[in-house]
Amino acid sequence: MKPTTQAFKSTATSCYRDKMFYTILFLFVVFSAFSQQKISGKITDSNNIPIPGVSVLEKSTTNAVASDFDGNFEITIKGNDPILVFSYLGFKTKEIKSGGKKVLNIVLEPEVNELTEVVLIGYGSQKKGDVTSAIASVKSTDFVQGNVRDAAQLIQGKVAGLTVSAPSGDPTEGSQIQLRGFSSLSGTSQPLILVDGVPGSLTTVAPEDIASIDVLKDGSATAIYGTRGTNGVVIITTKSGSFNAKPTIEYNGYTTVSTISNKMNFLDAGQLREKMAEGYKFIGANSQDFGSNTDWLDEITRTALSQTHNVLFRGGSDVTNISASINYKGGDGIFLKSDNKKMTGRVDVNHSMFDKKLKTNIGYIASEQVYNALGDGTSFDPYIYRQALIRNPTEPIRDDEGKWNERDVYFYDNPVGYIEETIGENRFRNTRFDFSMSYDFNEFFKLKGVYTRKGNSIMKGFYQTKNHVSTVKYAQDGFASRSAEDYRGNYGEFTLDYKQSFGKHNLTALAGYNYEDNITERFWATNRRFPTDAFLYNNIGSGQGLQLGEAGMGSDKFSNTLIAFFARMTYNFDNKYLFMASIRHEGSSRFGEDNKWGNFPGVSAGWRINNEDFLKNTKWINNLKLRAGFGITGINAGENYQSLSGLTYGNYFLNDGKWIRELVPTRNANPDLKWEKKEEINLGLDFGFFDDRISGAIDYYSRTTKDALMDYSVPTPPYFYGTIAANAAEIKNSGLELLLNVTPIKTDNLIWTVNLTYSTNTNKMVSLSNDKFQLTNNFFDTGYTGEPIQISTHRIQEGQPIGNFFGLKSVDITDDGIWIIETPDGRRIPATEATTEDRQILGNGLPRSYYSINNAVRYKNWDMNVNLRGAMDYQILNFSRMFYENPTIAYNTLDSAYDKVYDKAVLNDVQRYVSYYVEDGDFLKIDNITIGFTLPKSTFKFIDTLRIYASGSNLATFTSYKGIDPEVNRDGLFPGNDDRDKYPSTRSFSIGLNITL
Repeated sequence: MKPTTQAFKSTATSCYRDKMFYTILFLFVVFSAFSQQKISGKITDSNNIPIPGVSVLEKSTTNAVASDFDGNFEITIKGNDPILVFSYLGFKTKEIKSGGKKVLNIVLEPEVNELTEVVLIGYGSQKKGDVTSAIASVKSTDFVQGNVRDAAQLIQGKVAGLTVSAPSGDPTEGSQIQLRGFSSLSGTSQPLILVDGVPGSLTTVAPEDIASIDVLKDGSATAIYGTRGTNGVVIITTKSGSFNAKPTIEYNGYTTVSTISNKMNFLDAGQLREKMAEGYKFIGANSQDFGSNTDWLDEITRTALSQTHNVLFRGGSDVTNISASINYKGGDGIFLKSDNKKMTGRVDVNHSMFDKKLKTNIGYIASEQVYNALGDGTSFDPYIYRQALIRNPTEPIRDDEGKWNERDVYFYDNPVGYIEETIGENRFRNTRFDFSMSYDFNEFFKLKGVYTRKGNSIMKGFYQTKNHVSTVKYAQDGFASRSAEDYRGNYGEFTLDYKQSFGKHNLTALAGYNYEDNITERFWATNRRFPTDAFLYNNIGSGQGLQLGEAGMGSDKFSNTLIAFFARMTYNFDNKYLFMASIRHEGSSRFGEDNKWGNFPGVSAGWRINNEDFLKNTKWINNLKLRAGFGITGINAGENYQSLSGLTYGNYFLNDGKWIRELVPTRNANPDLKWEKKEEINLGLDFGFFDDRISGAIDYYSRTTKDALMDYSVPTPPYFYGTIAANAAEIKNSGLELLLNVTPIKTDNLIWTVNLTYSTNTNKMVSLSNDKFQLTNNFFDTGYTGEPIQISTHRIQEGQPIGNFFGLKSVDITDDGIWIIETPDGRRIPATEATTEDRQILGNGLPRSYYSINNAVRYKNWDMNVNLRGAMDYQILNFSRMFYENPTIAYNTLDSAYDKVYDKAVLNDVQRYVSYYVEDGDFLKIDNITIGFTLPKSTFKFIDTLRIYASGSNLATFTSYKGIDPEVNRDGLFPGNDDRDKYPSTRSFSIGLNITL
């Protein structure tokens, strides 16, 4: 049947509609293909490490994706030339216009807001903006570069109130470090050093392996460390791996050349001959011209070359990360036969399980240091240095028979022969094993346990050959010494953390338990008169000194234990009002029977003024926080067993035909012996202005040490021994600290930042006695000049500051060269008539203030750092001038010994300790200059970063001090003594390379 016209029309209409539908659908698909496109790429940080989990959002839409484990992303955009927003916690949010590009490689910059920066506060961390105590933090990017010997030198001049100095150039010695002055008469002044939370030392890890250093300065911050918190706490954090991190290898290496920074000007051979020709009559060593021209100091020193290499591997998956490093530091000291080598290795592994609730850490650190011993048990023998200075420069090194040239003069030996005929080696091995586990029960509670096993062994050997001067002049016929020491310690810690936020309230709490024990065992032996030099110190029993009673031996063992319970709470209301309180209940085996436990509380509060309504709209103020804190800390009681009575074997006596050794007391028991208690108040203000272009902190502190430990004379009987250690003294310290950070220039290509620190410290010896234990006088003398002057250099006196020089005040000289002394009552007398009663205060060896100026400039790929540091308002006793600036002595002298004193006469008096040799020590040092260049990343495809740099340390010193270096020993009770025989300071230049693969 044929279709009707109506049916045909209907069919045609249907076909037309279908065609139109598919046409429209086709056009929609085509236009959609043009309007939608995929953009992909990779997201990394500034070190080219991929960042997983970054949010990639098409702006003004809900279209978003996240980067994968390798930092890769792919997003399908819908708009025309949209803006993509990249955001991730801890990094600055970045907005990028696609501009039609299909591939975008994004580099996110870290969020540098100081207030969100995390600092360590002891057994935990806290945002810098919430800190209410005096705490300073220095990151690796701000460390001092170049030739640094330990962790302390990395932050030299970077922390207000913390003084770091290197008065000795000995490469085997560490830095002197002191925070906020003296707090003890008998204890150490060094802060407690923690390495990844565990007690250690400044040399536990290599400086190149350190990520940051946090310094807890005031009592409220350090109270949680109890008997070890008085001198402050330095927390060292090593470089570690990261989860979901690309594997990287970092290399940091440099070569250093070191020389003596300054030499004393002694008479050379030509000058000595000139003085002889002028009619000067010499005695002793310089009594005649031997015809040679010898620079004795030059003969025993050299230009020292050293190398440092550090390789660090880091990487991690979603559940495991690892860091491993190996460090080598080795080279020459400036004295002959003073080689020093150290190798350090470290491995740190973190693993998480059970949805990342259980986290474990295993760490291992091992090091070995080997260096030559020019002294018995030491790397440096100051006697050798002294002989090089005072020896007659006209003498030859060897005599006509080729033997070492020696002369029969009192304490006068050939320094070259002394070195060449001395053989010694010291070996230190250190190990540390760490294991920790933490479990996050929920978002509120976290439990953590830590165990550390520490150990080190020390082997020392020392030998003086048959050709050594000790044999040639004193018939010793070879001398050997051997010693060994073994240390082992256990450290355990449990902590429970709690945190909660509700509304405007933020609360954290911590409770913990700490246990530590330490055991040390030692042995030593010496012998003389060996049949041969072949065995050195390795066959010590073959010497005949054992049969002749000239050998010696000894051994000992000692231990101590610390146990503590501690707690801390922090509270933050509305990000305006901050509060922290802590308490530590600690017991020590060193305390007396009646004082085994002590309590150490700390409390602090803060007010973030800039978050108040009346300052919220003040855009130029970024941070304004007022802080106040109070804390009580302690110093563990003296030495081991000091609270107990002690006996030792003394001299022999003949009894019934037998030689019996007497047993004599060495120490009185004191059941009341306890910790030295320091109470400290700290007031501080943190500030940040103009987008933190100007920021910093001001702190004022006042600290009082009560129950300071001293030895007091007691009657015998009823006591068994003539002195007793007791808590009776009191010391006060106060000071002001200023930290100022300024960014004068900040453009895309040029950034210049300036960091300034300034600190003051004054101290007073409040009391030396109490009702039970008293000194005969209200003072005692300390320090020592050495032979032939043989008198104390300092006096510690009630009402006076610690560090006072105490001696004869010289004001003039007679026509015949004798000192004229001014007595305390104003009389003027010749020094020949002066007595010890005529002494008075001559100055103080502790600087009243310290300052530093650190400049960092970055221009495109270039960087430069200039660090300056100084101290003011203190004095130095110049031992070198006191002993050698005198033409009457029997040895070689400084050339200034023949200058007129007070422009009147050449000195013709015996060596004396007088104020003429007490000089102002104020100085400014160009401490370090480093210039570096980072090659563009496109230079090498397989290298992420490559930087080369040159660095100089201890480059120049501006001072009126006439010694070789005004940075002298400031530790102990006689600061400012510039010992005549100390290892001279050095100047060094380094060339280095940093590579990241």
